[in-house]
Amino acid sequence: MRIFFSLILLLAVQLSEAQETIHQSLLINSNLTKNANAVVRLDEMNIHISSKTKMNIKHKRIVTVLNKYGSNATHIFRGYDLDSRLISMQALVFNQFGKQIDKFKEKDFKDVSAVDGSTLYSDSRIKYLEYTPIAYPYTVEFTYEYTTSNTGELLPIWYFLDEFYLSTEKSSITFTYDEESFKPEVREVNLKGLDVKKDITKGKITYTVKNIPALKKESLSPAFFKISPQLQIRPVNFTYGGYDASINTWQDLGKWMYSNLLVDRDKLPEPTINTIKLLTKEAKSDIEKAKIVYKYVQDNTRYISVQVGIGGMQPISAIDVDRVKYGDCKGLSNYTMALLQAVGVKAYYTHVEAGSYKESFKKDFASLAEGNHVILAVESNGRYYWIDCTSQIHPFGFLGDFTDGRMVHVIKPNGGELVQTDSYINEDNYQKTEALITLANNGAIAADVIITTKGIQYDDRFSIERKPFDDIKKHYKSYWRYINNLTLGDYNFLNNRDSIVFTEKVSLEAANYASVSGDRLLFRVNALNRNNVVPDRYRSRKLPLEIQRGYLDEDEFNILLPNSFKVEAMPNNTLIENEFGMYSVSYKLSEDLKNVEYKRKLLIKEGYYPKEKYKDYRDFRKKVSLTDNAKVVLVKK
Repeated sequence: MRIFFSLILLLAVQLSEAQETIHQSLLINSNLTKNANAVVRLDEMNIHISSKTKMNIKHKRIVTVLNKYGSNATHIFRGYDLDSRLISMQALVFNQFGKQIDKFKEKDFKDVSAVDGSTLYSDSRIKYLEYTPIAYPYTVEFTYEYTTSNTGELLPIWYFLDEFYLSTEKSSITFTYDEESFKPEVREVNLKGLDVKKDITKGKITYTVKNIPALKKESLSPAFFKISPQLQIRPVNFTYGGYDASINTWQDLGKWMYSNLLVDRDKLPEPTINTIKLLTKEAKSDIEKAKIVYKYVQDNTRYISVQVGIGGMQPISAIDVDRVKYGDCKGLSNYTMALLQAVGVKAYYTHVEAGSYKESFKKDFASLAEGNHVILAVESNGRYYWIDCTSQIHPFGFLGDFTDGRMVHVIKPNGGELVQTDSYINEDNYQKTEALITLANNGAIAADVIITTKGIQYDDRFSIERKPFDDIKKHYKSYWRYINNLTLGDYNFLNNRDSIVFTEKVSLEAANYASVSGDRLLFRVNALNRNNVVPDRYRSRKLPLEIQRGYLDEDEFNILLPNSFKVEAMPNNTLIENEFGMYSVSYKLSEDLKNVEYKRKLLIKEGYYPKEKYKDYRDFRKKVSLTDNAKVVLVKK
């Protein structure tokens, strides 16, 4: 009997010690603290699908925060809406020795709208805890449980590693389902080389991963979602917003979305139909009609987020947008589609994963969770023209870097299809800078400059025409920040919305641009498009290299030399061609010796390269920077 009690006591002590170990920070393996702002000690989620209309989620997350940059990793928040009910939530805080120093119950959490102030109204709310630590490191254990009738809200991605500068000691996710038809489809991504335990039995799927060191962000690293170990998850048979679904393909999903989210929401009042028909009556093609409709929407509506309806995914009706003159991406796209239909132009509601980083829908993995934005596909002459109905400034058919070059879900009455939006690749993203530059005896310069841009470079620059003078002045001083004593003169802009070309005409002056050295003037010929950026150097690069967007710059400068000086030395012409692009520079002195003609071309190609290529790319950009800063030497006659 004594032995029995001793064993019980020993077990209790061991359990207590194990509990303290996971909450203290003194003995964390150094492999997990290297390059880490925080360490996820345990991230454990259990999802139970008991019926098509009931799903229960329990989540425990224990994070040791090592410094002030790691506090966001605690994730002390949970969202909910009309279809989801929070059962419990709690946060415990421990010091570095594993001693509990704080406890927060659900009533201590703030309860706010889950969307920002630009949203008019929303069903979505969030409870979160504001915690200010008294010392580092500290550990937070956050637990919650909730239930939802929207089984289509199944977690779309489980990240075993959340972000850069964060390591994971243990991460585990378990799905249990009472019927085989509720079994989710799970896809493994970037798990190679990890300590992964997978357990799949009838009615249950469990994945556990241990000891993932932190990744340090490097210059030109790929987006984290491309390299993070993760599970992609999608429900097959589910209920969403009270509507049953059985989804195997994108066509299935498109048909379900059209039937349940869009049908009968395209009605318009008769006066509006008459107005739009009158505006387009002289149009000679569907695209001409579409341009008129798009401008009408831009001129007569504004963007305000409206997160209500079926899971926040259903657009407000076209008749309501017409009445109130505002809507979110869903409502404005649906409204524009209705206007186009009224004048006989085909257009389709389209889901897209928007953002400056291109993210495509997965071809054989149809998921309701994909997409954070809606645009419109206008069909004409066997192709799609893409428009973002939330933008009041973009030209018709131009998406910019928010939704370009990615697979999107075009939703039609008979089903959905994946289509790639227009891509702006390499030379499409074009800038040409032409200038007449006058160099004075004292080293000052005056220049008349013309900058012409297309593609994503157009997207980067065309909004300047809408800015006040002070902001325009700040823009050019930032753009030409390597020119000291810059004074902006006259300027004007031409925005050709049909050809999607933006032209800037700018005059400027700068005192002491060239350096005076005795009888000599030394000046950098590339005064107006100098590339000074050299990627960081790494002794041991860890991550692949990604050039997200390519571009082409062409420059032609004519430099008028001061009469009392002549050219003593000029840099050599340069040509570099490699897998990353091309760079060429030429200098030509006129026959009368009064001016230097400078021509430059820089092509950078988009691409995804192994880490071993990074040094080659850095060397290329270093040569570009050195050559861009080359000087011409003038001497007094």
